[in-house]
Amino acid sequence: MKQTASLSLDLDNKWSYMKTHGDAGWESYPSYLDVVVPRALTFLKERDLEITFFVVGQDAALDKNAESIAMISEEKHEIGNHSFRHEPWLHLYSKQELLEEFEKTENALERITGQLPKGFRGPGYSLSPTVLEVLAERGYEYDCSILPTYIAPLARAYYFFKSPEMTEAEREKRKKLFGKFSDGFQSLKPFTWNVDGKNLVEIPVTTLPVFKTPIHASYVIYLSTFSKTLAKAYWKTAVEMCRVTKTQVSLLLHPLDFLSGEDVPELKFFPGMNLPTEQKIKIVDEMLEALGGSFEIVNMGKHAETVRKGESSVQRQIKTGVEART
Repeated sequence: MKQTASLSLDLDNKWSYMKTHGDAGWESYPSYLDVVVPRALTFLKERDLEITFFVVGQDAALDKNAESIAMISEEKHEIGNHSFRHEPWLHLYSKQELLEEFEKTENALERITGQLPKGFRGPGYSLSPTVLEVLAERGYEYDCSILPTYIAPLARAYYFFKSPEMTEAEREKRKKLFGKFSDGFQSLKPFTWNVDGKNLVEIPVTTLPVFKTPIHASYVIYLSTFSKTLAKAYWKTAVEMCRVTKTQVSLLLHPLDFLSGEDVPELKFFPGMNLPTEQKIKIVDEMLEALGGSFEIVNMGKHAETVRKGESSVQRQIKTGVEART
């Protein structure tokens, strides 16, 4: 019997990347959803895969994106909550700010897709006890905002290096972007939060067992810019190590895995954007083929259901009632 692997796509839009990077012009909410959504949906349909798309509420609130986002639900994919404003400093929000953020996102997503999200992923892997409290209160079934890796400070330093015009105030907000070194000590295996008597499944984004280096598609694509052989070997090693250690895989995709610098010139600074789209898609295809040999690939909601049914008995208590700012 194959182990469980879930596949999700964080539908970060062009403006959200520009905003996090501190670029001017994001306020007009420039979008590439009309390009990347059909491209990703075609890829998934050809491989008979149903996954989870984590959608930003602000995009769902804009009429220009309605058709693209509705297509996701029409193709039977699960819709998850990726916050409304896509600010990686969500852990700084007060409870009232979070309640407003969640309500606006849920209303916008349900209006367009007919789905009320039951799963959440914080932008930039942002999470706090207050976020978990709000998730539990609003009836969410799972969260998947934890990224267990030691190299988060390096990723953040690289991001700041590529953002020389960012002000000190903007850098301060982003000081926990991608997480902290201690996140590398987090478990790779799913567990359950107990929040004031309510259970909430946590499915960490999978990193390489033991070494905790990233294995999501964007990282493997980036490795391929140095050596295709290295990237392929790294991914096959990751799949085998997850199989041997019985680590249920949560594989993360991003829109830039389906876009090149020619598609989005404003985002050429991102690693791997010098590769043609066709080459990126081929890499993702090979990754999923290798993963499917040892794991059953499902969406995040179905993955959370397997955890609730007993694949993981680990529970963690979470203290609530303390504002995120304190």
